[in-house]
Amino acid sequence: MSQIDNNALLEKILSNGLITPYFQPIYDLSNGEIYGHEALSRGPMNSTLFSPDPLFTLAQQEGKLHKLELLCREKALSKFAKLELKGRLFLNVSASLLGSPDHQSGMTLAILNELGLDQKDIVIELSEQHPYDHNGLPRSSVDHYRKMGFQVAIDDLGVGYSGLQLWSELQPDIVKVDKHFIKGIDKDEIKREFVRSILTIAQRLNCILIAEGIETQQELDQLIEIGVTLGQGYFLGRPVENPTFSTHPYLVKQAQRRSQFQVDHAETVQTLCRPTPSLQENSLLEDASQCFKKQPDLVAIPVLNHNNEPVGVVRRHQLHELFSTPYGRALYEHKPVTNLLSSDVLIVESNVSLSSVSTLMTNQEADTLNNEIIVVREGKFIGTGHLRDLLKRITELKIQNATYSNPLTLLPGNVPIHREVSRRLLANENFYVAYFDLNDFKPFNDFFGYSIGDEVIQLVGSLIKNQVNPDNNFIGHIGGDDFVVIFGDQDWRQQCDNILEIFEQQVRGFYSADTLQEGGVWTKNRQGDTMFHPILSLAIGVVHPNPKQCTNHHQVAELAAQAKKSAKQQGGNHIYLQPYITTHTDEVISESVL
Repeated sequence: MSQIDNNALLEKILSNGLITPYFQPIYDLSNGEIYGHEALSRGPMNSTLFSPDPLFTLAQQEGKLHKLELLCREKALSKFAKLELKGRLFLNVSASLLGSPDHQSGMTLAILNELGLDQKDIVIELSEQHPYDHNGLPRSSVDHYRKMGFQVAIDDLGVGYSGLQLWSELQPDIVKVDKHFIKGIDKDEIKREFVRSILTIAQRLNCILIAEGIETQQELDQLIEIGVTLGQGYFLGRPVENPTFSTHPYLVKQAQRRSQFQVDHAETVQTLCRPTPSLQENSLLEDASQCFKKQPDLVAIPVLNHNNEPVGVVRRHQLHELFSTPYGRALYEHKPVTNLLSSDVLIVESNVSLSSVSTLMTNQEADTLNNEIIVVREGKFIGTGHLRDLLKRITELKIQNATYSNPLTLLPGNVPIHREVSRRLLANENFYVAYFDLNDFKPFNDFFGYSIGDEVIQLVGSLIKNQVNPDNNFIGHIGGDDFVVIFGDQDWRQQCDNILEIFEQQVRGFYSADTLQEGGVWTKNRQGDTMFHPILSLAIGVVHPNPKQCTNHHQVAELAAQAKKSAKQQGGNHIYLQPYITTHTDEVISESVL
């Protein structure tokens, strides 16, 4: 189509409103919930101006960009209201439009009122790719939107040279990191450091960060590990005309897995609890003074009501200041402690995990953040903890978890696996242990190299994590190509079948066309003999321990090793359930497969 034809088409689009809004989801990566949708505009289907790049480029060349944007904005708002979509709506606005005479002040608010939408759910998204430096971006224009209740976002942070300057000058509510820094972030340490730095700045400025252009599971996993909590991209959801986006299944499963891991491995605030003197509501400030005098290290004394429930604390420095004033002691020492009661104190049940307490502490306002943690059991006071002890213990646990995790997959290693088996035996639980091992993995490593071998191991770990239900199941990585899943689910076989089916398909991607045609690889063994090894397969040996017969994790491990050996002997992608019977002497005897 000629330039003249395109110009005519553009004029037709503007005159007849031939714009179709598409919506791409933005997800909360921590729980899989919809955070919002970005509105993206499309021209007439099957035309040269269907895609946004040629459409907006031509509009800018012809001096009609602002007219096109206003049309797109009106269409997006109308469709958003009609579809009753969840979360916030992100509207792309050219920076130059805000300072343009074409910009109609109050137009967006008028449309919202007509459609029954709330401006707090609308985000004005300013792209750094637009010419801020040429046309200027008055701070007053941005403030105008913010005063009306809109949020303001900077798009494509990192593309232009002025991004950080804009961030500083405009103080946006939301910043979007450009897809350039997200693409391949799982393999690029420089990009990881960039995003970590941006995240740190965002947190200090109380600004929301969104990662754009997430296209692979590996990129998503890396962003979650870094701490990014909002994201969008093709892996999470493509732009569509009539979205039906709900919670994202992969994110929900990962959130459940993290939650289950915290439950399984959490220490509670009970471990921080120390006996502490307390006072009743009718106690006198003189009593508090004597208590502080007897215990020089005491910084706060819990105050309890008649039901032994904490209602606040009296702090040493506040009492000291009061008694230091002229006649302070004489005036106040016989007054009840409630005259100096501080209620801005953290009170938690003794069974709350340390990670949850840490979240509660950091969510407090900075000017009310205190060091003491009041610990209760069913609401009754039992003692206090200290922020210093909380930080120390969390640091110790993180070091411990890092020590016990496999560095390749970050899955729990031998020690946590043994603890989990022991815990289930002690609780007399009904569970299965599945031992995963690759067949012919050493020859594959020798032929393709260790880096490719590591990728296969990561594939197995990823498949297990994706297919195994996180509720009541435990995944561990013993080392090398050996994995273990402790199933509380009774439908363990279906989950294992799914893993085998997907592995059989995806492992072929590691082979060349020639080796696929041959069905495997030829390598030399230690004796120098050339041997053929078929395409990698996965053996799964499964045991169903009887807690009355297996008294420790060593016995379960021996059973699982026998089952794995039997599964490997079958060859190919195979599940082998190792049944057993017990004799009068409680010996475990193998039987044939059921």
